Amino acid sequence: MWINPEGRKEDLGAYVSEREGANFWLSVLTDLQNRGLDDILIVACTDNLRGFSEAIASVYLKAEVQSCIVEQIRNSLKYVACKDQKEFMRDLKRVYRADTKDLAQMELETLADKWETKYSIVIASWQNNWEKLTTYFQYAAPIRKHIYTTNAWRAITGRFAR
Repeated sequence: MWINPEGRKEDLGAYVSEREGANFWLSVLTDLQNRGLDDILIVACTDNLRGFSEAIASVYLKAEVQSCIVEQIRNSLKYVACKDQKEFMRDLKRVYRADTKDLAQMELETLADKWETKYSIVIASWQNNWEKLTTYFQYAAPIRKHIYTTNAWRAITGRFAR
């Protein structure tokens, strides 16, 4: 899926495979390129599938990659006790919904101060993946909502020759 320059979503194709791996996605990206998708000019969102970001970069040199916030949250909550999840999520929302990357960084530090002793693995995951999780902060809020999740694979403002 992509969003064209007029702001409308369009499907680029449907692909099926028994396994979703980096090689599969490389074949999809190569097919899109062969069909005329010249470049991904803003962001491709991934779910941290090993090799996927590299596959994107090998076909679309200018593409920026954003790790899926929704996947990061899901993975984080696996390690947070049920009794803490509501409060933890309230604190975590301040991180990924911040207005700027700097504010998000400050909120992450606040989150760490409060929860790191109890959920060090979760906090470390956010800290270790910070650059891949915060690409979308360089864009305006209306664009961010399209590029922070892989709920539909998105190439924003790509050029597609028809």
